[in-house]
Amino acid sequence: MASSLHTLSIAEAGARLRAGTLTSTALTRASLERIGALDGGLDSFVLVTTERALADAAAADAELKAGIDKGPMHGIPYGLKDIYDTAAIRTTCHSKLRVDNVPQADSVVAARLKDGGGVLLGKLATHEFAIGGPSFDLPFPPARNPWNRDHIPGGSSSGSGAAVAAGFCRMAMGSDTGGSIRGPAAYCGVVGLKPTYGLVSRRGVFPLSYTLDHCGPLARTVEDCALTMQVITAHDPQDPASADVPVPEFTRGLDWGVHGVKIAVPRHFYAQAEGASPEIIAAIDTAAQTWAKLGATVEEITLPDYDLFNACGRIILNAEAYAIHEQDLQTRPLDYARMTHARLVMGGFLSSADLVQAFRLRRELADALNATLARFDAVITASSLSQAPRFSDYRDGYPVAWPVQTMPFNVTGHPAMSVPTGFSTEGLPLSLQIVGRPFDEPMVLRIGAALERALGLADRWPELAPDAAAKAAAS
Repeated sequence: MASSLHTLSIAEAGARLRAGTLTSTALTRASLERIGALDGGLDSFVLVTTERALADAAAADAELKAGIDKGPMHGIPYGLKDIYDTAAIRTTCHSKLRVDNVPQADSVVAARLKDGGGVLLGKLATHEFAIGGPSFDLPFPPARNPWNRDHIPGGSSSGSGAAVAAGFCRMAMGSDTGGSIRGPAAYCGVVGLKPTYGLVSRRGVFPLSYTLDHCGPLARTVEDCALTMQVITAHDPQDPASADVPVPEFTRGLDWGVHGVKIAVPRHFYAQAEGASPEIIAAIDTAAQTWAKLGATVEEITLPDYDLFNACGRIILNAEAYAIHEQDLQTRPLDYARMTHARLVMGGFLSSADLVQAFRLRRELADALNATLARFDAVITASSLSQAPRFSDYRDGYPVAWPVQTMPFNVTGHPAMSVPTGFSTEGLPLSLQIVGRPFDEPMVLRIGAALERALGLADRWPELAPDAAAKAAAS
């Protein structure tokens, strides 16, 4: 039984936990055994918290047996990107600068998952400070893609995407400043939700950009993302960006289908982009046709050029990231990975005028997207222009091109979710993203769930074997 437990969704595992046909301890031990057997070739975890996981599981079993139900994550193993503070557990940001950092308190998200009875398996690999990677000059190796270890899993929530795809956990928390949830979700063939800006507290999560950062889940299914959101969403008065809005019922509408839903497709965004894969374009076209067959109205529209969104976001990100790291860049520059340092110092060359103009443009771009969403329920576009690149595509540590098309919705703050659409001829995942109105995550999830059911991809898993993992780890 343990060998197949990794295929259970949060909803399926939760039903069995409550029925008494499965214990959290058995579920957790199965996860720990799978990590121990297979993660040597993937390096998705930088720290496995075995004792904490077994203690969390035992507590969940006792509570569920006593009739105490703390919600959908009760007894469910999960992982945290290693920028989320965890009390008395090392939080490194995958960096030499914080390799010995042990926080005194949990981040808000970690605390909410703990209070919800979740089982913490450990801390997951990330690009250094959520920006520098994949890098090999760090205290920990970069995570690898479970579908093919020669390919990157995306970033910066690299370990989160790899761990969920490999079946080590059903859900892992990531962060998203320019696509760091949706990129790994796209490359690893899982679902990744960047919620509306301010919906999930970022307090206790190491920042990259104060006005672009979002916290959100990566999971095997749309429903599992929705169930996680129900646990982690709440107004936080101590997070200045936290939105004081009612918490929706995220699972409401998942089985409603898309009859009558209006979907906009800015096809020029991705189809005319340099390096756009014909397989990606075809997969999005097929998805649009699928939604239309299910009763949705699908219409091609035009948005401002993608390059405007991207340039705007990059200026804001670079300026804010430099401000956060300025002191360490001046006093400990050699302790950063080469790639991280090169990316961070670019912010030092920006002027105040550059930043002011970017903020002005940001408002105009958000207004343009809001005008479209006043007429449509959602926008669909590419998550990435191609399948996951190879590590060897990074010449001298830098990518030849950056194919992820996710920055626009960090700029505007709208909810955006990457969902799988199939596989390339090389057997690597393909994807698209669904963008909704602010705080209308239920509609984004509803549209994604309809496509997920129609395509039936959630049951396909990468082929991993202990001997292959050991061989990869030794190479």
